[in-house]
Amino acid sequence: MNLFLALTWDDIKAFLNEYRVPQIALRILISLAILIVGCIIVKKIVKNIENGKIFKRVNKTVRLFLRHLIAVALYAVIAVAIVSVLGFNMSAFSAVIASCGLTIGLALQGGLANIAGGIMLVIFKPFEVGDYVESSGVSGTVVDIGLFYSTLTTPDNKKVVVPNGTISNNVIINYSTHETRRIDFDFSIAYSADIDTARKVLFACAKADERILLDPQPEVMIVSHNDSSITIRLRVWVKNAEYWDVYFPMYEQVKRSFDEYGIEIPYPHLSIKIDK
Repeated sequence: MNLFLALTWDDIKAFLNEYRVPQIALRILISLAILIVGCIIVKKIVKNIENGKIFKRVNKTVRLFLRHLIAVALYAVIAVAIVSVLGFNMSAFSAVIASCGLTIGLALQGGLANIAGGIMLVIFKPFEVGDYVESSGVSGTVVDIGLFYSTLTTPDNKKVVVPNGTISNNVIINYSTHETRRIDFDFSIAYSADIDTARKVLFACAKADERILLDPQPEVMIVSHNDSSITIRLRVWVKNAEYWDVYFPMYEQVKRSFDEYGIEIPYPHLSIKIDK
């Protein structure tokens, strides 16, 4: 082992020249070794950074974004090292890249816009990992904010990948920002129904559910007069996490209570009068 470590680069080249091993083959082997070892080292570095105490103090959303950014930067270093080992003239290589910069920039403008969008999302924080958001025609829980794309999971467990540039340039509705949310329930009652009784029934349904907050207090109001019904609205406040737990059962409870007190929920109908 000590003998192997004592070998110099010149000794290795002399050995290879003696056995007529082509230089290009050597460069390819070294490049493969750099690629394999480099990828292993990058994964370990990224893992160590993630497990570091300082990194864990950073916001989860920023932490995920930085992880992607660090990994891409390290892989870029590996790529440069491989190009150098293969014998390409780095100055000429740099000149080619510079001369093609405009073309590459135009070709990758969508990707660059996504990177810029990701940076904007991390800096201004319109949402964080774990928030339920709606943007660009899709909605779901944010599970990752990458360099180019943000990943959402829908309530029915679908994975939605949205370009960061698209999200950052569109309206974002964040349903998780505040601890409480308001629910508006609209019910149709017949014109012949007693409005005061309907109001009392809705208040009773709201107070019967302990998950509904009393501050702000529930509200009941008439919101519209329709062709064959009146729309009466129950407005309540709940904790964000209990929104759907309250939403669906309330419709069932109100229907049962309306039936109990004889409050009709009309359906669209047409009356025809025939003159004889």
